[in-house]
Amino acid sequence: MPSVYITGKIPESGIILLKKKGYQVDINESGKSLTKKELSDVFAKYEAVITLVFDKIDEDVIKSAKGNLKIIANFAVGFDNIDVLAAKRRGIVVTNTPGVASESVAEHTMMLILACSKKLIEADRYVRLGRFEQWDPLLFLSAGVSGKTIGIVGLGKIGKSIGKIAFAGFGMKILYSDPVRSEDFEILTEAKFTSLEILLAESDFVTLHVPLNKTTYHLIDKRKLAMMKETAILINSSRGPVVAEQALIWALSEKVIAGAGLDVYEHEPHIVHDLKILGNVILTPHIASATYETREAMAKIAAENIIDVFSGRTPFGLVKVD
Repeated sequence: MPSVYITGKIPESGIILLKKKGYQVDINESGKSLTKKELSDVFAKYEAVITLVFDKIDEDVIKSAKGNLKIIANFAVGFDNIDVLAAKRRGIVVTNTPGVASESVAEHTMMLILACSKKLIEADRYVRLGRFEQWDPLLFLSAGVSGKTIGIVGLGKIGKSIGKIAFAGFGMKILYSDPVRSEDFEILTEAKFTSLEILLAESDFVTLHVPLNKTTYHLIDKRKLAMMKETAILINSSRGPVVAEQALIWALSEKVIAGAGLDVYEHEPHIVHDLKILGNVILTPHIASATYETREAMAKIAAENIIDVFSGRTPFGLVKVD
């Protein structure tokens, strides 16, 4: 039976599916990410590998497979950590877990919007330090969220989920930028399709939901940040390198924009010191999709993708490349 290696701990639901099929399943239980050499050794030995988003699967790692590896099942919606073209050249299938994280990432994004605009972390710290002595009508004043304009950059399933929450829950005006116009979304949310430049200039909140590729790397740079309102807040729960981090630090430090909420980072897991000490940014550890429901679904899809490949079926999460 096929041998499967999982590069980190995932929910049992996926592991159980594989074991029920009689597959040999080995797991990296150390809690530490594998080195490049360790990944290469795994690829040389196993017929299927479930990779995590922090595993950098480059051409060198893929070449170590030596014809035995049939599928790389990425435990993520994105797959920018894998050289998909190199895998294709060697006849290795690459899969992801599409469509399962939309609601959880949308919820986390809206939480960051509210936390940034309402100064939640600052207010919490104020109370914990014992500085709350009496009610003050001028304490922690903030702009409201309801009725404001949200700019959604990238209108995939996550972007659409955020738009629905923003429109139905907060009566927000919606601008969106995407390679493809969605008239159905416009009808549902009264959204307006526009250029990225207009979106940045007119939005009170800008939230990023694009995949990481050559066209989106540093999509938000110093020039783009300078287009935003001084009162605007930037949210990134897509991929860290979509934002030029040093440019963002400049924009936050110089009050070019009011604040930011980040769940991902350019050199993840390293977070530059300047970001950590800024008071107008909220940082979370890449957990936007971290709900019980989403993680269970991801584990099942990753396992089912492997089972499909060894059963001669097209996997649900097949990553297609030209």
